[in-house]
Amino acid sequence: MTTIADKLQAVQGRIGAACRAAGRDPAGVRLLAVSKTFGPDAVRAALAAGQAAFGENYIQEAVGKIVALQGLPIEWHCIGPIQSNKTRLVAEHFDWVQSIDRLKIAQRLDAQRPDGRAPLQVCIQVNTDGGPTKAGIAPQEVAALAAEIRRLPRLRLRGLMTIPEPAPDFAAACALHARARALFDALNADGLGLDTLSMGMSGDLDAAIQAGSTMVRVGTAIFGQR
Repeated sequence: MTTIADKLQAVQGRIGAACRAAGRDPAGVRLLAVSKTFGPDAVRAALAAGQAAFGENYIQEAVGKIVALQGLPIEWHCIGPIQSNKTRLVAEHFDWVQSIDRLKIAQRLDAQRPDGRAPLQVCIQVNTDGGPTKAGIAPQEVAALAAEIRRLPRLRLRGLMTIPEPAPDFAAACALHARARALFDALNADGLGLDTLSMGMSGDLDAAIQAGSTMVRVGTAIFGQR
């Protein structure tokens, strides 16, 4: 029987191979284990195998897990859409939010972040390919939103997150991810000091790493089919 620990090792091996193919240090790419729909026991098993960062899409479900696993050294990332009526839950329970796509949500997260907690680490979700079913703002709108987020004292802007439409082949996927990398580089050239480019999932992490991703989000390959 293949365990979560075995699957994590295999994913880390794939990340290492992709980094070597891209001429990159594997230490420069973090793995975010996407644990949505899996319970606390699955997260505990991954944690025991050395995985500390977990991504959740569904806020209500995630909060239940966060509470159940309170006190463990876990870094929780919200990677799903956030409605205005859920911002308080996110601000109170998560360490990172990767899916900010409008100023109103950022402002609410800032206002509702509890006193005494570290600033909420955030990424702007960008729709790099204009996919009609994908969340995120247009690339040309990112700089203005980034400037506003940087004024919010309880948020710390770390970078960009993308979920592009599937590409037909490796070269096309690399070109698609390269758009996000170019935007990331342009923002840093303007002095933003971003360090996180969250792009790439199970199907396209090799291309994402080739293009410069610093964080890949993997769920099924670690936890199994949902």
